Amino acid sequence: MGAEKGDEFKPGQTCKQSGIYKVVHDPNHKEEHEVTVINGKRFPPCRDCDGGVRFVLVHPAKHLDAHKGFDHDA
Repeated sequence: MGAEKGDEFKPGQTCKQSGIYKVVHDPNHKEEHEVTVINGKRFPPCRDCDGGVRFVLVHPAKHLDAHKGFDHDA
């Protein structure tokens, strides 16, 4: 089962939906920013946020390698 917009994840959890994620850090450390996370990868911890970082799905997307409409051997 995939994830939906707004779903939140913690470091160590496995990404169930490729897409753009908002990264929410401890506000005393760093401002929010966006990253691309690929299905099946684990969400990483922040080196400076004592485990307080969270990942929120902003825009789900299918990774190109998972799309059957392209010739991946070209």
